[in-house]
Amino acid sequence: MSIIIVALPKIEDAKRIRKILMSHGFENVVSCSTASAALIEVNKEHRGLIISGYKLPDMHYTQLMECMPAYYELLLLASQNVVSEAGGGVMAVTMPVKIYDLVNTVEMVLAQIERRYKKDKKKPKKRSEKEENYIKNAKLLLMERNHLTEEEAYRYIQKCSMDSGTNMVETAQMILTLIYDEC
Repeated sequence: MSIIIVALPKIEDAKRIRKILMSHGFENVVSCSTASAALIEVNKEHRGLIISGYKLPDMHYTQLMECMPAYYELLLLASQNVVSEAGGGVMAVTMPVKIYDLVNTVEMVLAQIERRYKKDKKKPKKRSEKEENYIKNAKLLLMERNHLTEEEAYRYIQKCSMDSGTNMVETAQMILTLIYDEC
């Protein structure tokens, strides 16, 4: 679940925005008055949104953005002048805040974060060089012994992997073990 961290220089303002967000159905909302406190909260969740003022007592919003992990976004709350100077790549809501705009923007950003997180989670993990070598060696052995093309050897390992319910690296290791045990 995503967290919303409201980091504003005046803690009263942060608490007010937290209360507004919670009244609109957002559950995991934290308020704080410094960037360091926001970063401490960031470490408690894997993904979320930081709603920040232009300048916090200990850090500028750009410095805070540099410290944020991958599945976090920053929403800048600032005056129209500051927002126009901020440039592209920064999500912003102008002050005075319209509750409707704030809630819709927060919903949109959290939905984007969740989609990106789920999409990245589905991606297969990159194999290490050692794991790649197991597959490569098993392919070479199959190509040599069974006179298969590289593609056919790869598909054979892939099929065996799917049939046995193991990953390709484990299947390649089993093939190598079986062939070397025969020798």
